[in-house]
Amino acid sequence: MRDFNAWLTGFRPSIADYKYYIDFSKVYRNVDSIKIPLNILNSLIGSKNIEADFIAILKQYPETLRCIPILLAKREHDIMVMDEEGQIDFHFDSPNCTIEEYAKFMRKTGLFDLMENHIVNNLVDYVTGIETGLDSNGRKNRGGHLMENLVESFLCKAGLVKGVSYFKEMYIHEIEEKWGIDLSSISNNGGAEKRFDFVVKGENTIYGIETNFYTSSGSKLNETARSYKTITLETKDLEYFKFVWFTDGCGWRSAKNNLKETFDVLEDLYNIDDLENGIISKTLL
Repeated sequence: MRDFNAWLTGFRPSIADYKYYIDFSKVYRNVDSIKIPLNILNSLIGSKNIEADFIAILKQYPETLRCIPILLAKREHDIMVMDEEGQIDFHFDSPNCTIEEYAKFMRKTGLFDLMENHIVNNLVDYVTGIETGLDSNGRKNRGGHLMENLVESFLCKAGLVKGVSYFKEMYIHEIEEKWGIDLSSISNNGGAEKRFDFVVKGENTIYGIETNFYTSSGSKLNETARSYKTITLETKDLEYFKFVWFTDGCGWRSAKNNLKETFDVLEDLYNIDDLENGIISKTLL
C-alpha cells in the first residue's frame, strides 16, 4: 500500500529545460515578419512634426499600419477604444478609419510620445522586447509539452516503439477501431470524445495515458483530478483497458485533497520519481 503523503513529497518544483522560458526562434520570426514596416516607422523617432510625418508614411506605405498593434503589445489587428465620441473600432489589417483617425489613435495611446521624445531609439529592438514578454505567456503550454516529452522519453527507454507499441494522441474511437475494444463507458456511448496523450499496447491490456505538470495552483488542478477519478471509476471493470496518469509539480500541494481522492482509486497514478524508478517496465510491459 503506497503512502500518499510520502509520494507527494517527491513532487518536483519544475521540469523546465533551457527552451522553456522564451522561444527566441519564434520571437525572431515574428519580428522579422514586420521588420521592414518597423524600419519605415523608425523615421518617426525624434520627429519634430510627427503627426504630419506619420500621415505621409501611411499614404506612401499603407502596409506599415498592420504593425501598429504590436507596439501596444497586442497581437490582434482589431482594437476597440472608447472616447468622448463613443466607441471606435480600429482595424489595422483592413483599414476602416481615416488616416487622421489613425493619427489620433497614435497620439491618444501615447505611441507618438514614445517616438517623438526618443523614449525608444529603434522600433525593431522595441518590438523584440515586446515579443519576448508576450512569449512568456506560452510557458504554460510549453510546461505541458515538457511533461509529455519526459514521459515519452521513458516510454522509449523502456523499449517501446512509437507507432508500434505506443501511440501518441489517440481518440477513444481510434482505440476502439484499432484493437476492437469497447470503451463506451468512457465515451458515454459515443456521445463524448476523449483523447489520451499516449496509448500503450501491452500484452493483454491497452493503457490509456494522461500526462501533466503543474507548477502553480488553480481550479484546473481540481477539475483534472475529478475528471481522472471519473475515468478511473468508469474503466475499473474493463479487463482489457487500464487508465494511467503521470503527473507532478508543486502546484498539487495546494490541491492535494482532490489528488488524494484520485490516488485512492487509481492504482496507476505516478510521478517523475516513479518514472525514474522504472515504473513503465514494471507495470506496462
